[in-house]
Amino acid sequence: MVKKTRQSKPLIQVLLIVWAFIQLFPLYWLFAFSLKSNEEIFGANVIGLPKAFLWENYQVAIVGANIGRFFLNSVIVVGSSILITSAVSLFASYALNRMRWKMSKTVYAVLMLGLMIPMHAALLPVMLMLKNLHLLGGYVSLILPYTAFAVPMTILIFSGFISGIPGELEESACIDGCNIYQMVVKIIFPLMKPAVATASIFTYMNTWNELMFATTFVNSTEFKTLTAGIQTLAGQYNTKWGPIGAALVLATFPTIFLYILLSKEVQKSLIVGAVKG
Repeated sequence: MVKKTRQSKPLIQVLLIVWAFIQLFPLYWLFAFSLKSNEEIFGANVIGLPKAFLWENYQVAIVGANIGRFFLNSVIVVGSSILITSAVSLFASYALNRMRWKMSKTVYAVLMLGLMIPMHAALLPVMLMLKNLHLLGGYVSLILPYTAFAVPMTILIFSGFISGIPGELEESACIDGCNIYQMVVKIIFPLMKPAVATASIFTYMNTWNELMFATTFVNSTEFKTLTAGIQTLAGQYNTKWGPIGAALVLATFPTIFLYILLSKEVQKSLIVGAVKG
């Protein structure tokens, strides 16, 4: 068995190298794409490095096309959605799993039904509700739907973690004089960092790249998010694809950086889930 394992190691390493190349090549291509002119993008130099690195494409995207403003709007919308979703789901999960009250199981089942509803299938009803409440056109018109559709998944993740926390910790906190809110914030929340990181990544992925709500609920350039703002770079008759590539780089790399920062916490959450299972 030891000999077979040693003989298979080179093959496994080669397969891993090939797999890593397959995964990293789109990132390289996108970065090279963002530094090329239209002639190179659609000419003979589709895959290779640009002959002349056109860093001005980033200047055109950030300053000329107002991508910096769109990026900030996305940060505000996504950041607010993650914070509100985490706070609401934390207290809701604690109430559903630790507190005894009638209809708790029914409420949990109703919340889990939200996982079965595709986000964009509710586009028309959500738009009508926002219109009747006079909330269309601003940050709130995106934050509220994003939060509402992220809460069921977040509660599902948080509930699994809360159910595994020993109740003796809360009993000790009650003896020391903690109320329910202090208990959740000071005792439960610090133990749920892996779950919060996992839920935050799920919420981030579903909101950062979202386009349908962003283009339907917001028409003002002042409040457009990054995905909707990138569309404005495409001209009716002539399009410079280099600045579009630069904008796509700016939209893609925050996702990579976020996962790198939170990858350890996500791995912890997977390990905890495996142990519980």
